[in-house]
Amino acid sequence: MTAFIAMAALGAFLALVLAVASRRFAVEVNPLVQQINGVLPGANCGGCGFAGCFNYAEAVVLKGADPTLCAPGGAKTGMDIARLMGVETTAKARSTALCHCNHENVKTVAAYSGIQTCRGASLQGLGGGWLDCRYGCMGYGDCLAACPFGAIAMGQDKRPFVNEDLCTGCRKCVTACPRGLMRVLPIDKHVHVRCHNRDKGAMANKICAHACISCKKCEKACPFDAIHVDNQLAVIDYEKCKNCGKCVDVCPHSVIINLRNIRAGKEQWPELKHVIPGETLTEGRAEEYATAAADKADRDAK
Repeated sequence: MTAFIAMAALGAFLALVLAVASRRFAVEVNPLVQQINGVLPGANCGGCGFAGCFNYAEAVVLKGADPTLCAPGGAKTGMDIARLMGVETTAKARSTALCHCNHENVKTVAAYSGIQTCRGASLQGLGGGWLDCRYGCMGYGDCLAACPFGAIAMGQDKRPFVNEDLCTGCRKCVTACPRGLMRVLPIDKHVHVRCHNRDKGAMANKICAHACISCKKCEKACPFDAIHVDNQLAVIDYEKCKNCGKCVDVCPHSVIINLRNIRAGKEQWPELKHVIPGETLTEGRAEEYATAAADKADRDAK
């Protein structure tokens, strides 16, 4: 009984010490920081460049950070933060992710059965998985696993498809992709180069039916000087691009795409027509690839 009373007394004493310490050493938080943190969606995705929503709220109040950086919150959240800060701002176009690789009809090296993640297959010595293209999407879904909003799905061709209605532009997929294929861009930018291959044209043409071959036809067609071939790859200057689509019309490999009508629901994603017969995932090795992946899963289960 004496021991019980002693323990109870000690517990009460320690609780009193903690209560006094919490008051004595309490760190005051700026009420405005708390207000802004309450406006934020609480996703803590890091897309704003800060560790979490509270850190971003502190940066807005104490360091003058841009109030419109919260991608999940969108334009409304940015305007609400600006109102709380008493500043004027303009709503920015919502940004979404896009995979810059056509991925279909790419020459395969072999039926790969190694580590079934993009980052794992990219490890030195593993040869980049099953693709002959050292720049292309490997299709193991690291971007899908990283997306906290369920905005990415993998198609039958092992290519990531982004649901733009769900995508918040948080950039988690950008960080997850070991080949830098995922990019987050304003949704009002419709024209994109869906290739990341920087091999010379002849080599790129041998390993992928939809690779940029640096022919520069897009350069010549653009009336706004908004696209140039840099290090064997067409690159768009989005500050200059007016979404006219003239580069899309002249691209011989359907590498450049205009999403305007697709996003408006007027068109479907274009079917890729060029092939490398018998050597690609879609033209002969799909079953072999699936069997190798199943065998790997069986070995891991044993």
